[in-house]
Amino acid sequence: MILTLTINPAIDRTVMVDKLVFEDRGYILSRGEVAGGRGVNASQVVHALGGKTRAVLTSGGAAGQRMEESLARMGFPYQAVPVKAESRVNLTISDKQGLTIKLNEVGEKLAPDEVRTVRDVVEAQLSCNPRTTERRGSVKEAREGSAAPGARDGVRWLMICGSLQPGVPESFYRELIELARSRGVSTILDTDGDALLRALEAKPTVISPNQAEAERLLGRAILTRTQSIEAVERIHSMGPENVIVSFGSRGAVAASAEGMFEALPPRVDALCPIGAGDALAAAFVWAMDKKKAFYDALRWGVAAGTATAVLPGMTFPTLQQVRAIYKQVEVRPAAR
Repeated sequence: MILTLTINPAIDRTVMVDKLVFEDRGYILSRGEVAGGRGVNASQVVHALGGKTRAVLTSGGAAGQRMEESLARMGFPYQAVPVKAESRVNLTISDKQGLTIKLNEVGEKLAPDEVRTVRDVVEAQLSCNPRTTERRGSVKEAREGSAAPGARDGVRWLMICGSLQPGVPESFYRELIELARSRGVSTILDTDGDALLRALEAKPTVISPNQAEAERLLGRAILTRTQSIEAVERIHSMGPENVIVSFGSRGAVAASAEGMFEALPPRVDALCPIGAGDALAAAFVWAMDKKKAFYDALRWGVAAGTATAVLPGMTFPTLQQVRAIYKQVEVRPAAR
């Protein structure tokens, strides 16, 4: 069972246009909206690959209601913590040439008692005991949806994903990592900024920043292959057990107890790279949960990220689509 947490989820509104250019008009070809946020996206990918997953998220206002309606159609169980703040609506605009613009709302402020409820819900899930939910009044308030077989299977991985909503302490992710460790649950952290920096103190099992997030963490640009390897080594020395940094079409570089690796994807025509990093992290955890070697899980992750990038809008690939790319991904030791 892979549990995902998205404390700042959103409705992802996508618009496909014929072209994105300055000082000229473009025409809308299609549009749609779906429940999103990094953890929700990760659960979609794990579910598509045949894994068992459960998503925990906040939900508020009319946008939250639409988000839950979308989640109910996705086929995996979720637990929504009702909050007063209206859930976000994010906008992604892509054109037929693969140029993409993503505009995210910051999100409205959560109250301290709402943050505690989210923590209690996660703790109850990590405890894997249905009676825990019945005992804790604050947890009982959370809405459950899409109950499915295996929803109460033991949690082996906690995916902590996305930005912290305003009102959430910067130490929140660090506390969840410590909580998961006390329950014998592995963690992967996919976030940015101070939330990432503070969480490193708890030594998460894996962190999976993209290039821009890694550059912000280190305070310097990463331009060359040698700089990429040096950056991953530096981040690995900051505390996490394993590091995966994704570099878009250039694949990913990773550090683990098994060594340093780089995964090189095939060349593809990307339509929308948004969500590719979420897919990489999710497929990596799915593969690790199936007891695959670290380097092979990395290969699955890069395959899923690449397969996502070639799809339009916020669309995630099937197992068959990921497997087809997996056969073309090269993983090799990362040496300077």
